[in-house]
Amino acid sequence: MEQFTPYLSAFSTLIGIIFFVGIVWWAWSPGRKKANQESAELPFDLPDEFSKDKS
Repeated sequence: MEQFTPYLSAFSTLIGIIFFVGIVWWAWSPGRKKANQESAELPFDLPDEFSKDKS
C-alpha cells in the first residue's frame, strides 16, 4: 500500500486542480455575465436601514 501513496496524493492534487479550474471557468464564462452583474449590485439595492433622515 505504501507504494501507491505518492500516486494517490498526486491524483487527488490533480483532481483538485481540475475542479478549481472548472469552477473558475464557469464563474467567468460569458453566460454568467448578467448573473454576476446582478449579484454585484445586490448590496446597493438594499434599503438603508440606518438612515438619519426618517422622513
